[in-house]
This record gives sequence, structure tokens and C-alpha cells, in this order.
Amino acid sequence: MQSSTRIRMVAVAALLGLAAVFAGPGSAQAEPAAPEATTVGDLSGFSADGSVYHLRAGSAEARVSFVTDETFRIELAPDGTFSDPAGDDIVLPQGAPPHTRWKEKSDRYELSTDSVTLRAYKSPLRFELHRADGSLVWSEAKGLSWDGKRTTQTLDRGADEQFYGAGMQNGRGNTSHRDKTVEVGVDYNWNDGGHPNSVPFYLSSAGYGVFRNTYAPNTYAFTDPVTTSAKEQRFDAYYFAGDDAKDVIGQYTKLTGKPFLPPVYGMEIGDSDCYLHNANRGERHTLDALKVADGYVEHDMPNGWMLVNDGYGCGHEDLAETTKGLQDRGMQLGLWTEDGIDKIADQVKAGQRVAKLDVAWVGAGYKFALDGCKDAYKGIENNSDARGFTYAPESWAGAQRCGVQWSGDQSGTWDYIRWQIPTYAGATMSGLAYTTGDVDGIFGGSAKTYTRDLQWKMFLGTTMTMDGWAASDKQPFRYGEPYTSINRDYLKLKESLLPYQYSYAHEATKTGVGMVRPLVLEYPDDPKAATDAAKYEFMSGEDFLVAPVYQDSTHRDGIYLPKGTWIDYWSGRTYQGPTTVDNYSAPLDTLPLFVKAGASVPMWPGIRSYQDRTADSSLAWDIYPQGKSSFTLYEDDGVTRQHRDGRYATQRADVDAPVRGAGDITVNIVESKGDFTGKQSRRPYEFSVHTGSAPSAVKLDGKLPRLGSAAAYKTAKQGWWYDRDDRGGVVKIKTAPLSTGKKFSVKLEDTSAVGGKNAAATAVVSAPDGQEVGAGVAGTVAVDVTAGSADVTDAAVSLDVPEGWQVTPANTVDRIPAGTTRRVEVAVTPAKDATGEARITALARYRAAGESRTSVQRFAAAVMPEPPTSDTWASDMVWLKSTNGYGPAERDRSNGESGATDGHTLTLAGKVYAKGIGTHADSDIEVYLGGRCTTFTADAGIDDEINGYGEVAFSVEADGKVLWTSPKVTGASATVPVDVDVTGARHVHLKVTDTNGSKTGDHGDWAAARFSCS
Repeated sequence: MQSSTRIRMVAVAALLGLAAVFAGPGSAQAEPAAPEATTVGDLSGFSADGSVYHLRAGSAEARVSFVTDETFRIELAPDGTFSDPAGDDIVLPQGAPPHTRWKEKSDRYELSTDSVTLRAYKSPLRFELHRADGSLVWSEAKGLSWDGKRTTQTLDRGADEQFYGAGMQNGRGNTSHRDKTVEVGVDYNWNDGGHPNSVPFYLSSAGYGVFRNTYAPNTYAFTDPVTTSAKEQRFDAYYFAGDDAKDVIGQYTKLTGKPFLPPVYGMEIGDSDCYLHNANRGERHTLDALKVADGYVEHDMPNGWMLVNDGYGCGHEDLAETTKGLQDRGMQLGLWTEDGIDKIADQVKAGQRVAKLDVAWVGAGYKFALDGCKDAYKGIENNSDARGFTYAPESWAGAQRCGVQWSGDQSGTWDYIRWQIPTYAGATMSGLAYTTGDVDGIFGGSAKTYTRDLQWKMFLGTTMTMDGWAASDKQPFRYGEPYTSINRDYLKLKESLLPYQYSYAHEATKTGVGMVRPLVLEYPDDPKAATDAAKYEFMSGEDFLVAPVYQDSTHRDGIYLPKGTWIDYWSGRTYQGPTTVDNYSAPLDTLPLFVKAGASVPMWPGIRSYQDRTADSSLAWDIYPQGKSSFTLYEDDGVTRQHRDGRYATQRADVDAPVRGAGDITVNIVESKGDFTGKQSRRPYEFSVHTGSAPSAVKLDGKLPRLGSAAAYKTAKQGWWYDRDDRGGVVKIKTAPLSTGKKFSVKLEDTSAVGGKNAAATAVVSAPDGQEVGAGVAGTVAVDVTAGSADVTDAAVSLDVPEGWQVTPANTVDRIPAGTTRRVEVAVTPAKDATGEARITALARYRAAGESRTSVQRFAAAVMPEPPTSDTWASDMVWLKSTNGYGPAERDRSNGESGATDGHTLTLAGKVYAKGIGTHADSDIEVYLGGRCTTFTADAGIDDEINGYGEVAFSVEADGKVLWTSPKVTGASATVPVDVDVTGARHVHLKVTDTNGSKTGDHGDWAAARFSCS
């Protein structure tokens, strides 16, 4: 993986002539010491010209220009001569400046609008910002300074002041930068700690933001005091005073440009690879992309577009034919612009609708990068009726108006998932509305990491999957079951959520605030929202809280839920925040996902592509009633630019429900306002209302018929059905087609807010950790039922298990006293061919507090292979786990290179072994004994092929206990005999660990590794 990355980066360097970027430490000559810093002196002159003010301090001159009542610019020229390298590249025309006024006091000048006053102190020149009510916003600890290399502003830091922004900062940004130093500039580091899409803008919890109007690299030290500098001999910054962070982001994006509105297909997943003469995949042609596109169709998976030439030196051919083939399959053509965009007009006319820019676009500096983004965007719009849609790494301020910011080339690992979570949510704090990374990276990866990564990225606005650089292709259908089905479910979930996500995309064009948000943006007064307690989760819009699984685990700890009522999307269980959820059950198909009470989520049910929508398609509302709430749906044709001329429509859903407990619920659907090509004049509506209590009636211009089953509901034209088994109880409502130009109301009588009439009485279903069952062997699964504030009676537990399993119903539990737990054992027999992790859903039907209720819970049970019944070689067994320091662990061979079976014959101290395991530290091989074995024997040592190098230790662990550890073993050590008692052990781990901090030569062999079993 590293070598592939290095090749790609060197290719970039060669392309750009940037070899110095990749020079190692010490390869460059030491830079001369910076001259001593100069701080601006006493004010020696002042003049006013409308909303522009000049302040002279010796040979230096400062200029203050007001843009709006809350936005102004401070410039400083140390030599008295102003310059503006960015010109109008980044900052857009802002219209007439506001009315301002000034007055002189003994120690300062005060420059004011109706909203703010900027104080310019005289001796020395120092700035301080106040609101109209006199409250302090920020204050310089000393005057502006310069040292020949950079200009610096130094600000006093508030006692509790927090800082955010600086663009895409890998591994951070959604929590506070306080006490941290943040670099803003190109570094070509696309891993944790890099900053691939920097933005010279930051905001403070004190209610202000600062944008340095420059292409120069910046350094922001949010220490005490705060020092922010740029590598240039000028100072140029815009300041925004806002009511909150959203307001500040709005002002910043008003200045530098609001985020663009992607086409709908741009919010579906994209696919990219090289299809012309690809060395990694053999001889291919551009039209071969259609075979991959067929895979999406055949597997019933959404895909919005395909980049067909993503690879250095990869060209393209047959564009018109490829475009038609993709469009016939519901997709659009994308091209990578490694070699420039001078041909984009012809390419767009041939069908190109997506342009991906390379890191080459920052070769000549950020101006070149920004110009490339703008030109590619315009190239699509100037030659078609489509919207510009670009992907770009290493971008800069202003790029939010023309592209998706992509985080670069990464590897598919659990750690990669972990640090990407704060990356994208944090970038929203800099006005970057669309930030993303390739699903499971472009190197490495696995079936599990791909599936886990895809799950949470469906709650980003945009994302894609990339092939060509990994050992195997990375489409979501490549790994087989159960991964294909899980990936399909999440791709389709995103597709159904497009009305919700697209509405937030439109909102971003007005507010500058993207859909993917750190918790602190929605909960600024929550003391934990700015801390690591919320680092590995984010909000998708205001209603979804997403807490991705970033470890090889079926549980997730440390999920912080802020104030309010939160509903588990899969089970319907309610939580009262603020609270931290630990041990959340998350089998592979379950993304920890919570919905905020009061949410009304518009959805497109049952589609693979947005193009599946017809004039008769229904609009579904997923409603979690609590108090008064509303959501405004935004609609347009999804593809063209007609929305910019007012061709769009909005429709609001208003919900009036009890704040808690029993009562009626009214859902008011307001008439759709506006028009666009393809707008539905009539459509059927569906509602899923998460009440937890069955209503006595549902009315829409009279009573709707109550239906008796899921089958009856599915075939009915209209009516309602209370599904008590769906997520704690959901009222499902279906209407006949209704005019979109007329408002209507649906009323649910005698029901409740989310959680039921007595939410505290709801029982909780859970399952103990670490449950195992044997393939084809009768066993049991344990389920715990915990009663709420009322006794549970007549509790019947059933299981939804994988196909081919057998379940014997458990006996009904007559009574579970309030607040107590009863364990129920359910007999199961897995299918004979069952393997790996099995997802099981437990459903408990019961009565509590006078109501019939249902509680559900997903959990995982591990399916164990048949344990050995006689002596067996460790290399012949199923390995439950196999991690290795380099390449795969080998069966009956020494550790080789990166491929399987490329090792050599096992040899220790001159003795050749036919059986055994060849590893490279650090390694861990897990096998299942099921308590059937008594001893483990082997000869351990470093393989002779290393010629005396290496230093490791061997160990045998069973069921969490260390049974044996070797002394330190080197390549020159004698073979170590292993004879370990494993009587009764179920899980055994054979580990080889590096002992000297150097992995060189750590080829540890478990030669003749054998278990004695009966």
C-alpha cells in the first residue's frame, strides 16, 4: 500500500515539478533565521472616506473597509503600499457598503455601524471589536506585527472560548481547536493529521469569524493569546460578527460564495476507475465501464455516475457511446482532468457531466486550483443545460461554490474510518458543504471495512467508490453475502432519503451551512459537544445523529446524545439526553443511528434511482411526533439550472403532537408553492408516524379505513394500519392521490407522542455479549427483557434469524416486575453452512401499563465452526482471526510478501517442517477449540530465511488469559519447544509480538503447530 501511494505521489511531483515537496528531513538547507518581529507603532494619521478608514502608524498604514453592518475588512501594509494578490478571485462583489460613522476619543477612534463598533486605539495602534450594546467580541493583545516572513495578529483568548474551522483538517475539526495549532496550506498529506482542503477562515464561540484574504499558507495557534499568521508581507482579513456559528458561516459564504446545488445524481454514490489500458486490471477499453454499470443494475443498487478514466495516464475513447450506455442504465459520465480542461467543451458535448480535478490543479498555487474548479464547473454549464459538478482535493476558500472537496487517497482500515468522522463534520464549520472520501479508500480494504464505511457515508451529501489501486475492485457488490445485501440496504436508504438531503442541499445555497454538522453547531450550549465526547459522531441535518462503528466490533461505546428525546432508528427505543450510550448493539448491518424527536423526514420509498420516480410516485413522511415541529421540502427538476430562475417548489409539513404521553396528532401538509418542469400536480402520500400507541381513528376528510395486516395495507389504495411490531409501534397511513396545490390534514385520534402513552413503562430488550452458536448444532440464544416503570405481563419473545435456521419458540413469561430483568433462553439450530457473524432480531410482545406493546433489538451471535474431534494441525483449521504485520499469515509456509502462498518452506535451525504457520510480527491467529482439546505443541522460532535477523516473543492465550509466553527469540536463537495445556479452552490465540521496536526480519514460525483433541 505504501509503495502504491508513493508511486502516485511521485507522479504528482513529477507532473508539477514539485520534487522538493517530497524531500526528506535534512535534505533542504537550513532556512536563515527570521528577522526580529516588528509591531505596529502609534497612530500618526487618520482619515475617513465614506465606509473606508485609513490609519497611519509611521511608515505602516492600515485600512478598514466596512462591507455590511457586521462584516468589515482590515488591511495593513508595513511599507504603506497596499496590494491584493487574490483580487476578486475569492471575494465576490458585495454591493453597496453600509452607512458608517466615526468619532474620536482621547485614546481611540470608534468606527461604527448599527451593529458593531471597531475601536482603533492610538498608542500603539490596536483594534478591538464591540457589539452595538457595548459587549466585547474580540480584542488584540498587541498590535499587528510582521517579521519579514509573515504577518501576525494576536488576540486575547476568552476563558471558555472555543475555535473551529481552517477547512478540512483530517482527524479533527468537529471539536474545538482550543490549545491546538492548525496549519492552513497544501501538504499533500491525506492521512490523519493532514489538511487537504484548507480554508483560511476560522470562527469562535464568542460569535465572530475571521477570513484571511490570501493564497499564502496560514498558521493558527489557538493558545493564550491566540496568534494567527500568514506567510506574506501584508495583512488582509475580513471579520464577521454573528449571533451564532451558523450566522458567521452565512456571512463568510456570502463574502466568498454560497455552496453550489449539486444535481440529484451527484448526491447518489459515484464509481470511478481507469478503463483504458489499465495496468492493474489488464487490457480494457472505456466501454468496459458499461459492464460494471450493469453490475449495479443487476444487483439492484443505486449509482449516479461513473468516472471512467481515473488513473494517471489513463485516457478515454468512445465517449458518446459510453455516455449513452451509462444514461441507459440511469447514470452519468464523469472524467478525471489530470491533463487539464482545455477539451472540456467537446467532452461535455459528448456527455460528460462530472469533472474530477487532480492535485495537479494546485501545482501553481491555490489560485490555479480555484481557477481550475471554476473553469471545470463553467465548462459543464457552458456546454450543456446541466449543473456544474466537480470533485477537487487540495482546494481553497471559494471552492465551495464550484466543487465537492475530496480528502484524497487513503487506505481501507478501521483507523481510516475513525479519523474521517470528525473530518467532514468539521469542514462544515468552514462553509464546505460537500466533503467526502472514497468508500473504504483506494488502497487495501476488506469486506467489513467497506461495509462499515459505506454505511455512514450514506449520510454525507456526496460520496464515491474508487477502483484500480486496490488488489480487487471495490464496487459494493464485489464481496458477496452478507455484504452485498447490507450495502444494498444502505444505498437504498440513502436513495429514499434524497428528498431530505436535497432539501438541506438547497438550504446550504441560502445559509452556507452544509448538512453534515458537528454536534456543537446544533448544540452550542452543550458543554460536551465541543469535546472528544462527541468527536466520533455527527449530525446529518438537524434530525439524524450518526455514530459510525470504527472498530472490528459488534458494539459501539461512547455515543453521546445531547439534550432532547432521541429514537433508535432501528428499534424505536427512546433515550432522554443528555446521556452517553455504551455497549450499543451494532451487528454488521446496523449503523448506530438516532432520530431527534419532532423530526418529519420526507422520503422517496422503494427506488433504486431518482429516475425511477414517475408522475404517480408517492411522497412519504417519516414522522417522530413530539410537540410542534415542521420541515420544508424543496423540489426542482434535479438536473438543470432552471431553479436559479425560480423554477422550484417548496412544501411544508407541520406536525402538532403532545409534548409527551397521550393525545391527538395532526399532520398538516401545506400546499406546494412554486413550479418546475416535471412537478407532480397530484400524488399519493404515505406517513409512518412513530407513536408507540395505536390511535382510535385516523381521519382525512372523514375516517380512513383501518386495515388488518401488512398484506392488506400493501394492496390498499388508502387506509391505515398500526404495526405494533415495527420499532415499538408505527402508524402507517396511505392516501389516494391528492392535489399538490391544496393543503390537507391527517389527524390521528387518541394516540401519543413518540414513545407511547406511557413511555417510561416501555420494556427494553437486550442480549448478552459474546454469544456463540455452532453451525448445524442445537443451541440457545439468550435474550434479556427489562421492565420499565410498570410490570410486564405475558411477554412472548421471538427471534428473526437468518434463512435456514430453526427456532423453537420460548415459553411466555407471565410477569416481570417493574425495573427487573428476566432472561429468556430461545432454542436455535443454525444452518449447517452458517459461518461468521449472524444478525438476529429479538422481538418481545407484552403488556404494560394497560397497553399491548412491542420492543425489538438487533444483535449479533458468532457462528463457530465445528470444533476439532481429533488431533489437528493448526494450519488446517478455520482461523477466526488472522492479523499479520506484513502480508497474510501463511499456512504451511513462511511469511512471504504481500500475496497469499508466496512464502517458502518452513525452516528452523536447519530443520524443515511440512506443517505450521508462518507469520510476521505483530500477528494474531485465533482458532476455535470449543473445549475439546487438551494440549498445544509446536516448535517456535524465526525462520532461517532471515539469516539471523529479527527479535520477537511468542505467546498462547485462551479465553482472555495468557497461558504461555516465550523468552525473547532472535534469528540466532535456538528453536523454542511449545507444550501448553489448553484443557477446556474455547478460543485460542497464537500471537507473535515484536520486542525491539523494529519489525525487520520478524518472521515468526509456529512450526509443527498441533492441537491434541478428542
